[in-house]
Amino acid sequence: MENADRIGEERLARQLEFVLELDKLKYIKRQTYVADGSRRENDSEHSWHLALMAMLLSEYANEPVDVLHVMKMVLLHDAVEIDAGDTYAYDVEGNATKRQREEKAADRIFRILPEDQAKEQRELWEEFEAGQTPEARFANALDRIQPILLNDITGGKSWRERGIAASQVLERNADTHLGSETLWEYVKSLVEKNQQKGNLK
Repeated sequence: MENADRIGEERLARQLEFVLELDKLKYIKRQTYVADGSRRENDSEHSWHLALMAMLLSEYANEPVDVLHVMKMVLLHDAVEIDAGDTYAYDVEGNATKRQREEKAADRIFRILPEDQAKEQRELWEEFEAGQTPEARFANALDRIQPILLNDITGGKSWRERGIAASQVLERNADTHLGSETLWEYVKSLVEKNQQKGNLK
Protein backbone atom coordinates (compact mmCIF):
# COMPACT_ATOMS: atom_id res chain seq x y z
CA MET A 1 0.00 0.00 0.00
CA GLU A 2 2.83 2.37 0.87
CA ASN A 3 4.43 1.76 -2.54
CA ALA A 4 1.12 2.41 -4.31
CA ASP A 5 0.69 5.64 -2.35
CA ARG A 6 4.18 6.75 -3.36
CA ILE A 7 3.49 5.99 -7.03
CA GLY A 8 0.23 7.92 -6.79
CA GLU A 9 1.98 10.88 -5.24
CA GLU A 10 4.66 10.85 -7.94
CA ARG A 11 1.99 10.74 -10.65
CA LEU A 12 0.14 13.69 -9.16
CA ALA A 13 3.39 15.62 -8.74
CA ARG A 14 4.23 15.17 -12.43
CA GLN A 15 0.72 16.15 -13.52
CA LEU A 16 0.84 19.32 -11.45
CA GLU A 17 4.34 20.09 -12.71
CA PHE A 18 2.94 19.94 -16.25
CA VAL A 19 0.02 22.19 -15.26
CA LEU A 20 2.45 24.77 -13.92
CA GLU A 21 4.77 24.38 -16.91
CA LEU A 22 1.90 25.28 -19.23
CA ASP A 23 1.26 28.40 -17.17
CA LYS A 24 4.25 29.76 -19.10
CA LEU A 25 1.98 30.05 -22.16
CA LYS A 26 0.61 33.19 -20.50
CA TYR A 27 3.95 34.86 -21.21
CA ILE A 28 4.32 33.86 -24.87
CA LYS A 29 3.21 36.89 -26.87
CA ARG A 30 1.65 36.46 -30.29
CA GLN A 31 1.56 39.02 -33.12
CA THR A 32 -2.24 39.36 -33.07
CA TYR A 33 -3.86 41.99 -30.87
CA VAL A 34 -6.77 41.37 -28.50
CA ALA A 35 -10.12 42.71 -29.70
CA ASP A 36 -9.74 46.23 -28.28
CA GLY A 37 -6.29 46.59 -29.86
CA SER A 38 -4.69 47.51 -26.53
CA ARG A 39 -2.07 44.75 -26.45
CA ARG A 40 -0.98 41.54 -28.14
CA GLU A 41 -2.69 38.35 -27.05
CA ASN A 42 -0.71 35.54 -25.43
CA ASP A 43 -0.71 31.83 -26.24
CA SER A 44 -2.97 30.84 -23.36
CA GLU A 45 -5.61 33.35 -24.49
CA HIS A 46 -5.32 32.09 -28.04
CA SER A 47 -5.72 28.45 -26.98
CA TRP A 48 -8.73 29.25 -24.79
CA HIS A 49 -10.32 31.17 -27.66
CA LEU A 50 -9.89 28.19 -30.01
CA ALA A 51 -11.46 25.83 -27.44
CA LEU A 52 -14.44 28.19 -27.20
CA MET A 53 -14.71 28.30 -30.98
CA ALA A 54 -14.55 24.50 -31.17
CA MET A 55 -17.44 24.26 -28.72
CA LEU A 56 -19.59 26.81 -30.53
CA LEU A 57 -18.76 26.34 -34.22
CA SER A 58 -18.49 22.57 -34.66
CA GLU A 59 -21.69 22.55 -36.72
CA TYR A 60 -19.67 24.20 -39.51
CA ALA A 61 -17.06 21.45 -39.72
CA ASN A 62 -17.08 19.67 -43.07
CA GLU A 63 -17.34 16.31 -41.31
CA PRO A 64 -18.77 15.23 -37.95
CA VAL A 65 -16.15 15.83 -35.26
CA ASP A 66 -15.62 14.82 -31.63
CA VAL A 67 -15.80 18.29 -30.08
CA LEU A 68 -14.01 17.30 -26.87
CA HIS A 69 -11.17 15.84 -28.94
CA VAL A 70 -10.89 19.09 -30.91
CA MET A 71 -10.89 21.10 -27.68
CA LYS A 72 -8.11 18.97 -26.18
CA MET A 73 -6.08 19.41 -29.34
CA VAL A 74 -6.37 23.19 -29.51
CA LEU A 75 -5.66 23.61 -25.80
CA LEU A 76 -2.36 21.77 -26.28
CA HIS A 77 -1.35 22.73 -29.82
CA ASP A 78 0.90 25.64 -28.81
CA ALA A 79 2.45 24.08 -25.68
CA VAL A 80 5.72 23.67 -27.59
CA GLU A 81 6.00 27.44 -27.93
CA ILE A 82 7.10 27.59 -24.29
CA ASP A 83 10.53 26.55 -25.61
CA ALA A 84 10.25 27.22 -29.35
CA GLY A 85 8.56 30.63 -29.15
CA ASP A 86 5.76 31.90 -31.34
CA THR A 87 6.75 31.84 -35.00
CA TYR A 88 5.00 34.59 -36.94
CA ALA A 89 2.90 33.18 -39.75
CA TYR A 90 4.64 35.30 -42.40
CA ASP A 91 8.21 34.91 -41.10
CA VAL A 92 9.87 32.86 -43.86
CA GLU A 93 13.17 32.41 -42.00
CA GLY A 94 11.52 31.48 -38.71
CA ASN A 95 9.19 28.98 -40.36
CA ALA A 96 12.17 27.21 -41.97
CA THR A 97 13.34 26.02 -38.53
CA LYS A 98 9.95 25.88 -36.80
CA ARG A 99 9.38 22.12 -36.99
CA GLN A 100 12.84 21.28 -35.65
CA ARG A 101 12.48 23.69 -32.72
CA GLU A 102 9.00 22.48 -31.90
CA GLU A 103 9.94 18.77 -32.02
CA LYS A 104 12.71 19.40 -29.50
CA ALA A 105 10.29 21.33 -27.30
CA ALA A 106 7.69 18.55 -27.50
CA ASP A 107 10.30 16.00 -26.41
CA ARG A 108 10.94 17.94 -23.21
CA ILE A 109 7.53 19.34 -22.33
CA PHE A 110 5.32 16.27 -22.78
CA ARG A 111 7.81 14.06 -20.93
CA ILE A 112 7.01 15.99 -17.75
CA LEU A 113 3.77 14.00 -17.57
CA PRO A 114 3.39 10.37 -16.45
CA GLU A 115 4.21 8.05 -19.34
CA ASP A 116 0.62 7.24 -20.36
CA GLN A 117 -0.45 10.88 -20.41
CA ALA A 118 2.79 11.98 -22.05
CA LYS A 119 2.06 9.59 -24.92
CA GLU A 120 -1.56 10.72 -25.20
CA GLN A 121 -0.76 14.46 -25.22
CA ARG A 122 2.16 14.07 -27.61
CA GLU A 123 -0.12 12.14 -29.98
CA LEU A 124 -2.71 14.93 -29.81
CA TRP A 125 -0.03 17.46 -30.73
CA GLU A 126 1.23 15.27 -33.59
CA GLU A 127 -2.33 14.77 -34.83
CA PHE A 128 -2.88 18.52 -34.95
CA GLU A 129 0.40 19.05 -36.79
CA ALA A 130 -0.37 16.35 -39.36
CA GLY A 131 -3.88 17.69 -40.02
CA GLN A 132 -5.14 14.38 -41.39
CA THR A 133 -8.15 13.56 -39.19
CA PRO A 134 -11.51 15.40 -39.30
CA GLU A 135 -10.79 16.79 -35.84
CA ALA A 136 -7.31 17.99 -36.81
CA ARG A 137 -8.57 19.58 -40.02
CA PHE A 138 -11.23 21.48 -38.09
CA ALA A 139 -8.80 22.44 -35.31
CA ASN A 140 -6.36 23.81 -37.88
CA ALA A 141 -9.15 25.75 -39.57
CA LEU A 142 -10.00 27.41 -36.25
CA ASP A 143 -6.32 28.17 -35.62
CA ARG A 144 -6.14 30.02 -38.94
CA ILE A 145 -9.47 31.83 -38.59
CA GLN A 146 -9.00 33.25 -35.10
CA PRO A 147 -6.19 35.72 -35.98
CA ILE A 148 -8.22 36.93 -38.96
CA LEU A 149 -11.21 37.62 -36.71
CA LEU A 150 -9.00 39.64 -34.36
CA ASN A 151 -7.33 41.50 -37.20
CA ASP A 152 -10.72 42.36 -38.63
CA ILE A 153 -12.07 43.72 -35.33
CA THR A 154 -8.89 45.78 -34.72
CA GLY A 155 -8.88 47.32 -38.18
CA GLY A 156 -6.09 45.05 -39.39
CA LYS A 157 -3.70 46.36 -36.74
CA SER A 158 -1.05 43.64 -36.93
CA TRP A 159 -1.44 43.35 -40.71
CA ARG A 160 -0.83 47.07 -41.15
CA GLU A 161 2.19 47.03 -38.84
CA ARG A 162 3.83 44.36 -40.98
CA GLY A 163 2.61 45.50 -44.38
CA ILE A 164 0.84 42.20 -45.06
CA ALA A 165 -0.91 41.69 -48.41
CA ALA A 166 -4.30 40.06 -48.95
CA SER A 167 -2.61 37.46 -51.15
CA GLN A 168 -0.38 36.43 -48.22
CA VAL A 169 -3.37 35.94 -45.93
CA LEU A 170 -5.26 33.91 -48.52
CA GLU A 171 -2.22 31.75 -49.25
CA ARG A 172 -1.55 31.19 -45.53
CA ASN A 173 -5.17 30.16 -45.00
CA ALA A 174 -5.67 28.14 -48.18
CA ASP A 175 -6.18 24.87 -46.26
CA THR A 176 -8.92 26.32 -44.05
CA HIS A 177 -11.55 24.92 -46.41
CA LEU A 178 -10.40 21.39 -45.55
CA GLY A 179 -11.84 21.85 -42.07
CA SER A 180 -14.79 24.08 -42.90
CA GLU A 181 -15.97 25.36 -46.27
CA THR A 182 -18.43 27.67 -44.51
CA LEU A 183 -15.78 29.32 -42.35
CA TRP A 184 -13.42 29.58 -45.32
CA GLU A 185 -16.02 31.52 -47.31
CA TYR A 186 -16.53 33.82 -44.34
CA VAL A 187 -12.79 34.38 -43.97
CA LYS A 188 -12.45 35.27 -47.64
CA SER A 189 -15.14 37.92 -47.25
CA LEU A 190 -13.22 39.43 -44.30
CA VAL A 191 -9.98 39.50 -46.31
CA GLU A 192 -11.74 41.22 -49.22
CA LYS A 193 -13.32 43.76 -46.86
CA ASN A 194 -9.97 44.58 -45.23
CA GLN A 195 -8.25 44.90 -48.57
CA GLN A 196 -10.90 47.40 -49.69
CA LYS A 197 -10.36 49.35 -46.45
CA GLY A 198 -6.60 49.43 -46.98
CA ASN A 199 -5.82 47.23 -43.97
CA LEU A 200 -4.24 44.71 -46.35
CA LYS A 201 -2.11 45.56 -49.34
